[in-house]
Amino acid sequence: MQPPAYPPHNGDFTFVSSAEAADLSGTIASPDIKLNLEGEFTKESTATTFLRQRGYGWLLEVDENDPEDIKPLLEELDIDLTDIYYKIRCVLMPMPSLGFNRQVVRDNPDFWGPLAIVLLFSMISLYGQFRVVSWIITIWIFGSLTIFLLARVLGGDVAYGQVLGVIGYSLLPLIVIAPLLVVVGSFEAASTLIKLFGVFWAAYSAASLLAGEEFKTKKPLLIYPIFLLYIYFLSLYTGV
Repeated sequence: MQPPAYPPHNGDFTFVSSAEAADLSGTIASPDIKLNLEGEFTKESTATTFLRQRGYGWLLEVDENDPEDIKPLLEELDIDLTDIYYKIRCVLMPMPSLGFNRQVVRDNPDFWGPLAIVLLFSMISLYGQFRVVSWIITIWIFGSLTIFLLARVLGGDVAYGQVLGVIGYSLLPLIVIAPLLVVVGSFEAASTLIKLFGVFWAAYSAASLLAGEEFKTKKPLLIYPIFLLYIYFLSLYTGV
């Protein structure tokens, strides 16, 4: 005989017989805590929940870079290879009849092109003496500063960055004649002529850009120290 089912009292509890209770089964699962990130739900760990509850949720934030903001390395460093190549041609071929806009070397100065040329000149001047590299770079920086100060004293409207770029690029003729000096090194007369040609070539390229019309009759006062600077550069080629 089944025991009678007792009706609930006070609306609080419901008594179920043992026969009915046998059909009841299930498990109690802990609720999942989910976080909505950009429309997608992801399950958080206990440590993550703990940090957020304590106000340290900012430690879990991830800075996502926009792919559109990622620029190529050359663009990040402001290196324009096409512009550098054009300036090299302007320096190596300074004749106005060739049609190059040579003023771009002065009016649009850059740092990486002249630095690369100065380092290249330093490399070919080594002859086993590594200290000459830092010495050539020092002469480039302070020699350009001297030319800049002299140009400003003479009334020229030129910036130090422009002088630094022009002096650096104009080392190219000395780099060009370096292999010739190796070939004719045993012929003193030919070697001297090539050295003079290289120095005049470099000095003319630099002076024609820096000694503009604003100097008028004062051009020799600026051209002469530029010429001496490239003579000194050439003397460093032997690894002084």
